[in-house]
Amino acid sequence: MVADRTWDRPALESILAHALSLVGDGEAEALFTARDAALTRFANSRIHQNVAERDATLRMRVVRDGRTGVATTNRLDDEGLTEVVARASATAAMAAPNPNGAPLADPLIALSDPQLGFVPATARADPDLRAAGARAVIAAGDAANLESSGAFSTETGTLAVANSRGMWNAHTVTQAKLLTVMMGENGASGYAQAFGSDVRALDASALGDEAAEKAIRSREAIDLEPGEYPVVLEEYAVATILEYLSWMGFSALAVEEGRSFMELGEQIMGPNVTIWDDGLDASGLPSAIDFEGVPKQRVDLITGGVARAVVHDTATAARAGIASTGHGLPAPNAFGPIAWNLFMAPGSSAKEVMTSGIERGVWVTRFHYVNIVHPRRGVLTGMTKDGTFLIEDGRITRPIRNLRFTQSIPEAFSTIEAIGSETRLVAAEYSGINARVPALRIGRFNFTGATAAEAGA
Repeated sequence: MVADRTWDRPALESILAHALSLVGDGEAEALFTARDAALTRFANSRIHQNVAERDATLRMRVVRDGRTGVATTNRLDDEGLTEVVARASATAAMAAPNPNGAPLADPLIALSDPQLGFVPATARADPDLRAAGARAVIAAGDAANLESSGAFSTETGTLAVANSRGMWNAHTVTQAKLLTVMMGENGASGYAQAFGSDVRALDASALGDEAAEKAIRSREAIDLEPGEYPVVLEEYAVATILEYLSWMGFSALAVEEGRSFMELGEQIMGPNVTIWDDGLDASGLPSAIDFEGVPKQRVDLITGGVARAVVHDTATAARAGIASTGHGLPAPNAFGPIAWNLFMAPGSSAKEVMTSGIERGVWVTRFHYVNIVHPRRGVLTGMTKDGTFLIEDGRITRPIRNLRFTQSIPEAFSTIEAIGSETRLVAAEYSGINARVPALRIGRFNFTGATAAEAGA
């Protein structure tokens, strides 16, 4: 853990410039990340943990004669910087030459507002603020005789990149996330999440009411036979689908390797589907630069159902003869670029009336245990969770036990019958990807069964 200090531009320039000066011959990149994070966790309707972490890491990449070496440290004094450069240099000396290795990015200036995505109230959030939010959620669960579990986190993150070609860019952002799962008798289970740059925009009481209402309605669930049904997917479920579409196919490397569903220039989804990535949109969770220091660009991935573009890092862009779109992970890596800041265009439907006209269908709150089955076809499998309901004759009638789905997402997104007029920003559970999405009504969605445990319940 590093000492308490402020990562302003002079401090960052001093650290990164000094580290680069120690490299000597060859090229080098200094990648700095800092994280000031705090978490208040609650379970069994009690706050039971409050933790905080403050750390900073410098990752050095040294490239000499086509050989690359990487080393990291969180010792940022002179001795620590000297040591990390020596380790990266020694690794490069032992590495095999790679003529196709990831090049360093050329210098580009980030022109975005330096305050984009940074909210002082979030950076200053203290345990009392998070505890008050947790208590508001717990109170909603207590009122419905439900046990509440979840977490309220606040974080400030800084990313700075400099290299021997003259690159220098940095960006600091904040984020706040409150989520809960409420559980009770007879299988009651409900979920809700709020997320964004500004902690003041998170309404803990409304979040608690949302999860409690979902849990109350989910009691005494019935079985539903597997099959293909029309579905209404809430924003949580839609965001998870976009997260996995990003992993599967929005990357230029996935297209290069022939494992992406993105047939560029082809109609791959319905004409009412438009999806893009934009790290500079303040209505998402902004990130102005990538891990190579390249300023982010908006990339229109799918427009009117047509695959238009994929995201690039420096390596894939060089092979394609174009500029990076600012979607690089720390290089070198085997993953290629990634679309982190996803958006799906809203439609004109109110979510509350999306069930209209459905004779027999399924309402899905969210998915979990999602896995990629066939990236080339865009096939995912996973489970529904925390609020799955039967739709009959145009209205939600009964809760149903969680179902497993196995579905080509491009095929499902070719049968979208209605798109919500409002969008919600949703954070992925683990990957760091975020998506602002509407709810969807899909004409056909394939459910293949239930978990073994639930099937025997």
